[in-house]
Amino acid sequence: MKKVLTGALLIVGVALALFAFRPLNQAKSTPKAAVIKWMTWQEAVEANKKEKKKIFIDCFTDWCGWCKRMDASTFTDPKVAEVMNKHFYAVKFNAEQKANVTFGDHTFKYIASGNRGVHELAYSLLDGQLSYPSFVYLDEKFQRVTISPGYKTPEQILPELKFVGEEHYNGKTYEQYLKATK
Repeated sequence: MKKVLTGALLIVGVALALFAFRPLNQAKSTPKAAVIKWMTWQEAVEANKKEKKKIFIDCFTDWCGWCKRMDASTFTDPKVAEVMNKHFYAVKFNAEQKANVTFGDHTFKYIASGNRGVHELAYSLLDGQLSYPSFVYLDEKFQRVTISPGYKTPEQILPELKFVGEEHYNGKTYEQYLKATK
């Protein structure tokens, strides 16, 4: 009887020890929130050679307050990050950067002008309509799908990301897509 009691106490003791020393958050662990995987233009070009994806380009400037606000709110939203990472290579592109960018056979350069200049690639992507923030959506072949200017909340940008990412632009306008999703 003493052996049975000792064995039972030993089993209970081991079980209590295992329970007591488990990590505190083990049962409550939550998956890490999605974060947008930002790239440079060149990184996106290289990644697209390996796996074709659409390109999302955030054209911003260092002085743009709305750009900073989007970085702090819209682009930190887990749903935005999830859709962005699923369908796009996300590129942060400073429209006033001074470094040259080579794409194909062309080298895009910074052009000094007035107090602030502009990078030729940003100028080209935005058709010269330089307002910030502005977003450019490209397909897998680097053909422009659309330009989307202005600050956007997660609720405003998610439909755009899905419209382009899921290729609803083939056969319907953005307005038709929005009507169909309501």
